[in-house]
Amino acid sequence: MAPLPFTSAAILLLLCIPFVCALPPVNCTGNPTLDIAVSPSNSHTRTLWDIVWSCTATLFACTWTAIHPNIPGMNEGRIIIFLRRLFIMILALIAPELMITWAAIQFLSARDAAKAFDDASYTRSHQACSDNLESTVKLLNDFSTSDGKVNPHTSTPRVSSSRNFEGWTVTYGFLAWMGGFMLYYDDKPRATLTPEELKRFVDEGSVEAPIIVKADIEGRSKGDALSKGIAILQLGWFVLQLVARYIQHLPITLLEIDTLAIVSLACIAYGLWWDKPKDVRRPYAVHWKAPTPPPGDLYYDTANQEFSRDEWHHYLVILIYPLRSLMGTAVTISPCAVRERRIPSLGGYDVHNPHDRNHVITLFLGCFSAVITGVVHFLAWNYLFQGQTEQMLWRVASVVTASTSVPCLLIFGSVIVLHVVYDSWIVRLSVVTIGFIYIATRIMVIVLIFSSLRSLPPGVYDTVAWTMFVPHF
Repeated sequence: MAPLPFTSAAILLLLCIPFVCALPPVNCTGNPTLDIAVSPSNSHTRTLWDIVWSCTATLFACTWTAIHPNIPGMNEGRIIIFLRRLFIMILALIAPELMITWAAIQFLSARDAAKAFDDASYTRSHQACSDNLESTVKLLNDFSTSDGKVNPHTSTPRVSSSRNFEGWTVTYGFLAWMGGFMLYYDDKPRATLTPEELKRFVDEGSVEAPIIVKADIEGRSKGDALSKGIAILQLGWFVLQLVARYIQHLPITLLEIDTLAIVSLACIAYGLWWDKPKDVRRPYAVHWKAPTPPPGDLYYDTANQEFSRDEWHHYLVILIYPLRSLMGTAVTISPCAVRERRIPSLGGYDVHNPHDRNHVITLFLGCFSAVITGVVHFLAWNYLFQGQTEQMLWRVASVVTASTSVPCLLIFGSVIVLHVVYDSWIVRLSVVTIGFIYIATRIMVIVLIFSSLRSLPPGVYDTVAWTMFVPHF
């Protein structure tokens, strides 16, 4: 039997700790004592540790599992890859709405790329031409046996017969946009190709059309059913507890409300990324066969000009590039990405036409996600805060979170509809201002959440009766 994946084992171990800690000692003969100072006098209680751990485990299980990163660089180690994914997870916790926009623009770009490849005539001809398939298999054998070893970072598309290839699906489109095809020239990596560049080179006859069976992509993906199942079970149990507490008129903490908002958006992003390969570490090798060398203006082969200029507004663009990239308005290619021959960590979508239908859909999904976050925070409108100031700050933060989508809708709506230059200083200043207000609001919410844990209202530590007979994650 195959060994348990590391991510699944880690999540399973973390979620079992509260259940083990909740067991009474072996030599315990009497009833456990109840600390009246921190919880009400009820035999069915939970501790502050139970509340914090339940929220932390739910956030980790849902957010970490939902993130589908792009393919890393050729020489990047596991620590760099882990830290990059941790950075994306932190962004998802701070601004969960941006995960929706990022996943949405990636999904729409992948769908368009799959349609473009599937409609191309060479896809159908490859399905009917066994000679080309045999040459691809021969290329695989020659590449694998050259110098007596296989390149650990790339592989040639593997095919067994024309019946295994069913055309390009959204999964293939995701693979193409996440950096799944590396151009090789003279058996050396040149640069990662965008779907448009790959299609153009195939149409020109400079490279062979990659025919990849779906099983090969699934074999590279680390998105196993166990980790998905654990995340879904943990989320379901968490939501079930909140619904039960609401029905029995038991108070809910601010931490639980914010967790509900974040994981709700994480589930939407997970649905948009459902067909995206997860944790793929190696791109497929696409070999250049034309007599002339490849063009020197490949998209991912040149860093953005902001990294080579000294004006203050260029540093501002670099500072807010995660916000712009996750919103789907611009892809920032850093010198590090060029050096490692990978696509940007927060890229992986089509940004050549910011006025198309995909960006309109992404814009509305992002604004709708912000409204969801604010509405969920409205559940604590009448929460018993420690003082009037904390209650007022929470209400203001909820209103600001829900209404931030309005200026975003106006700004990017003008960019899309009125064809305003999205890189103009007015748009940049507006994005920075809105981003600053939103981040400040989220920081204020986080501070209020942790501040509320010092003195929770009565009834928070009470549990619904049936939770004592259900395994507590």
